[in-house]
Amino acid sequence: QVQLVESGGDLVQAGGSLTLSCAASSANTFVINIMDWYRQAPGKQRELVAHIANRGSGSVTSVAESVKGRFTLSRDNAKNTVSIQMNNLKPDDTAVYYCHANIWTATTGSVDYWGQGTQVTVSS
Repeated sequence: QVQLVESGGDLVQAGGSLTLSCAASSANTFVINIMDWYRQAPGKQRELVAHIANRGSGSVTSVAESVKGRFTLSRDNAKNTVSIQMNNLKPDDTAVYYCHANIWTATTGSVDYWGQGTQVTVSS
């Protein structure tokens, strides 16, 4: 079993910044194939915000057009953590942000996991 723990959600004024982090942990050896951040605003569908995936010896990252230039994804392999730095926040960024990961273990193979969600509220 793998756990994803998110942190960093908060109330911030428009134009402010926040950093969300997602840490994966397990009692078993695991490999993170993909780690994403999604968000879901009230009354809206969950949408992909940022994505990082293993590609050979490196990784590939991408962010949604709506946050490009404002949100930056980073990964700390030693800590099994992915963080998203969010700058110039707008009221439209208000949502519950969810961490998602596709993780491999020897016992389960590759499985999708979700964090519990962290609230980001941007006031105008």
